[in-house]
Amino acid sequence: MTNFAADVVVVGGGLIGLSTAMHLQQMQPRARIVLIEKDAEFAAQQSGRNSGVLHAGIYYEPGSLKAKYCVEGHRALSEFCDRFDIPIIRCGKVIVANTEQELQRLERLNDRGRENGVPDLRVIDRDELAEIEPHVRGASALYAPHSAIVDYKKIASTYAAVFQNAGGKAQLNSEFLGVTAKKGRYRVQTSTGDIETKLVINCAGLHSDVVAAKMGVKPGLRIIPFRGEFFEFIESRRSLVKGLIYPVPNPSLPFLGVHFTLRVDGSVDAGPNAILATKREGYHRRDFSWSDVASTLSFPGFWLLAAKNLGPGIFEINRSLRKSAFVDSLRGLIPEIEEKDLIPRKSGVRAMAVDRSGNLVDDFRVEESPGAIHVLNAPSPAATSSLMIGKHVANMADVRINAS
Repeated sequence: MTNFAADVVVVGGGLIGLSTAMHLQQMQPRARIVLIEKDAEFAAQQSGRNSGVLHAGIYYEPGSLKAKYCVEGHRALSEFCDRFDIPIIRCGKVIVANTEQELQRLERLNDRGRENGVPDLRVIDRDELAEIEPHVRGASALYAPHSAIVDYKKIASTYAAVFQNAGGKAQLNSEFLGVTAKKGRYRVQTSTGDIETKLVINCAGLHSDVVAAKMGVKPGLRIIPFRGEFFEFIESRRSLVKGLIYPVPNPSLPFLGVHFTLRVDGSVDAGPNAILATKREGYHRRDFSWSDVASTLSFPGFWLLAAKNLGPGIFEINRSLRKSAFVDSLRGLIPEIEEKDLIPRKSGVRAMAVDRSGNLVDDFRVEESPGAIHVLNAPSPAATSSLMIGKHVANMADVRINAS
């Protein structure tokens, strides 16, 4: 067991924690910054299990942090990948409409994306869609040519390398257990020993509300885990997809719907659905945690969220249990898909922040408390926005360090 002193402890070795630590170490080169991560590798949870999409910034409410940081983050992360020779596939994205209602939503998405500053965004007709994605059925589509695919685990490891090369210290297999305060200092208890520090930065992702609660904070939200299940195309059918293919989202539903994603290794994913997970890190149906289930079921906001989305929830369960139902959803975009074209791929888990009224916390949310800064909500497009979110949090920490 080790015991030592630091100026800042960052909890969480995903993209947001690593970006924050990297930026702060550059701002404060003499500071002793320690990042702790409970897993044996960086980006082991959400950051390393996402779809790999570098989003353009179309969906998000103009003026929100999501809109601002996604558009800025796309540009910054593209430059970062080029600088560090991280592969990036600029394949483009189509959001496909078929019904009259979807066409109206598509126009609103186009207006929103343009207001957010998404470059070169445009609506295309059936013929141009067929040139970009020959196997897709659509009356029209919104085309974002700069949407891309990256390897976020490589990005995370590069953040970590930049941080450590600048003098930062990272401890893997080091789980946050709690904090005690005494005379303006904080003792962070971890599974590998205690660390004395002036400031704690909570970037714990799926566990961010738990870490906040252990520090005496009542954020008024609960992280509810939802598992997203994927299928992968067999190699001989990958040619059905050239880039990123999405449906027009239904604004009354909390998720975008199943879609198609080209990966940097040439594979193609289909999915995900959205199923309530019975463990915060519940990547398989059999994964179960009594404490995590109790955390979900004891929160009033969960029941209100469930009541609002009962029908869609039953639909998602059916799609999870029956491959044929999953494939039927996919055929709405590519009619020639058959069940035999798809094999299961690893799942991901999304940390959905829900407030006590049963509403999903839509925007990024960062709060301060005595001795701490908490990143309480960082859903998609957090990976795309990770440089900007990390810089934002690091700026908050920089002000506090300079004032101490």
